[in-house]
Amino acid sequence: MRQTRRMWLGGLLALALAAPPVRAEEPVLVFAAASLKNALDEASAAWTRQTGKTARISYAASSALAKQIEAGAPADLFFSADLDWMDYATKANAIDPGTRTNLLRNALVLIAPKAERVSLELRPGLDLTKALGTGRLAVANVDAVPAGKYGRAALETLGAWNGVKDRLAQAENVRAALLLVSRGEAPLGIVYATDAASDPNVTIVATFPAESHPPVIYPIARTQGSKNPNAAALLAYLRSPAARVFFERQGFLMIGAENRT
Repeated sequence: MRQTRRMWLGGLLALALAAPPVRAEEPVLVFAAASLKNALDEASAAWTRQTGKTARISYAASSALAKQIEAGAPADLFFSADLDWMDYATKANAIDPGTRTNLLRNALVLIAPKAERVSLELRPGLDLTKALGTGRLAVANVDAVPAGKYGRAALETLGAWNGVKDRLAQAENVRAALLLVSRGEAPLGIVYATDAASDPNVTIVATFPAESHPPVIYPIARTQGSKNPNAAALLAYLRSPAARVFFERQGFLMIGAENRT
């Protein structure tokens, strides 16, 4: 009897050793614009609490992320801060166009350190040189990063570009530009309204007129190379009314939200 039991237990042990190990699910890898950090961190945490599934988010400038995806980076979702870089990734066949959605809107603002009292009207004929003094205007890279491109467009429209184009402190992304003003290293900066709301050390001087720059739209899509079965579920969640509260709490406007409530 004992010998039979030993043989039975030995057989079970052999089967256990032969069985392939159970692998934990890989987190959904999201490449997202730096300006999305606060809202997207909250939304992904809520999704994890609801489903038990996880996401890992890499934040940077949309330009850098699009080029990384094009080069084969293993992202599952791409959440861009403008249409141009999503178009770039789509043309590179790095994005599944059938999953693409224009999800959020944002506003562009001029900021200053909290302790400073700056009064400016953002209208045609704008001159920022006096307000800058001997300092520089903090912006994201104006040739590639969406916030920088929007900022340049707004300054050109208002006639202020020539006066400041040689006095820029260009940062690798919009959160880095925000930090320059937050630390008092730049007297003025151009960021999104949601960035300004996330930092208590800056104040909004004024909001750029919507007609002074292209609409600030955030598209999201699944990548062509994604193999993660949970990517579609996270994308659906971020598009749903359940995620709306996290985006709107940070100051984003969810496009078409009135049709998804």
